[in-house]
Amino acid sequence: MKSQTGLTRNVLLLSLCQALMYSGLSLVVATSALVGFALAPDKAYSTLPFASQLLATMLTSIPAGALMARIGRKASFQLAVVFGLSAGSLCTLAILNGSFIMFLIGSICIGIFSGFGNYYRFAAADSVASVHRGRAIGYVLAGGVVAAFVGPNLANVTRGLVGGATFAGSYASLIILYVLSLTLLSFLRLPHRVSSKGPGTSGSGRKLRVVAAQPKFIVAVLCGALGYALMTFVMTSTPLAMKHEGYAFSDSSFVIQWHVLGMFAPSFFTGHLISRFGLLKIMSTGALAILACVSINLTGHSVTHFWLALTLLGVGWNFLFIGATTLLTETYRPQETFKTQALNDFAVFSTVAMASLSSGAIQNRFGWEAVNLGAIPAITIVLAALTFLAWHERVAAPALDEAVSTDALTAEVAPIPEGES
Repeated sequence: MKSQTGLTRNVLLLSLCQALMYSGLSLVVATSALVGFALAPDKAYSTLPFASQLLATMLTSIPAGALMARIGRKASFQLAVVFGLSAGSLCTLAILNGSFIMFLIGSICIGIFSGFGNYYRFAAADSVASVHRGRAIGYVLAGGVVAAFVGPNLANVTRGLVGGATFAGSYASLIILYVLSLTLLSFLRLPHRVSSKGPGTSGSGRKLRVVAAQPKFIVAVLCGALGYALMTFVMTSTPLAMKHEGYAFSDSSFVIQWHVLGMFAPSFFTGHLISRFGLLKIMSTGALAILACVSINLTGHSVTHFWLALTLLGVGWNFLFIGATTLLTETYRPQETFKTQALNDFAVFSTVAMASLSSGAIQNRFGWEAVNLGAIPAITIVLAALTFLAWHERVAAPALDEAVSTDALTAEVAPIPEGES
């Protein structure tokens, strides 16, 4: 049994690694569409690098889970940083040489690194008792608060560092972030391998289709995927929309900073809110926050509108994503951990990649209003799914209580086998 100190150390280290990863990602969010717009031969493909990054994250999810089951989480995380270092180098060279293709490849490498890094939250959740999983996930995601300040400001400060190559210095700074990540990962104390067998279990557990057929699993994946996709769909087009309105990069950087802060600052207390008010209520609040974001975006184009909407978008994502991740941990047994987590992240990031790519195309052809109107059906689906699960659990609870009572009565009146007392 690991000591509480060991568990605390691991969660802290994973939180710092999350902070560094999302500092890099928030830098990319603030700059990728602008760099893509400058380098792409067809401006409709300006968000293709970011979409490809998310696609790479999605395609990495299942292989990353399989590799972690084989060689352990720590070694897998360290291997992933190599792709991050390659990404920083390739993107910097791409900007210096005006190569859209090279920038695309570098973005894909960032996506591969993120595909592994997204398991930081699961590594934390699996290292604590089930009752503390929501808080462990929240504390790791809280590392993103650092990213709210580091990423956009780092992009702003370093964008002109290399004369004649805007943002080359920004992407070069990613190398420093990834070196720090590699250093922190060396202090992790995780098992070399996580056993596929939990106490009292054997084999590889239930078939994946059985796990995936559970209402809780379906709602967890649906809300996690659509919640993340909605956030990406609106966020990706925001710098382009602000550029179209004539705002300076410092304005869009400010908005993205507050958006990232909204994404991660609530993580310090989201787990506590879930414990107090219930998982489904907090997830529903998150969906309503995203709906409020869309409403604000449709009413005006001032910096204040963008700022308030994107901050609410971040908070909504936080409640939905932490809630969905926590709900997912209730659907699998210990020996089903990696395959269930991998299927979840594959579904989440495939949806996110499609959202990012379609966001740029819709923004370019139909405008900012169309982007926001396009988000409403997905929000409706999320709210409907949460309503269904709440109803399903209310219906299932009496039947479960009756079954437990019947089992208890049977045990009470059952004869004691000979030789037992």
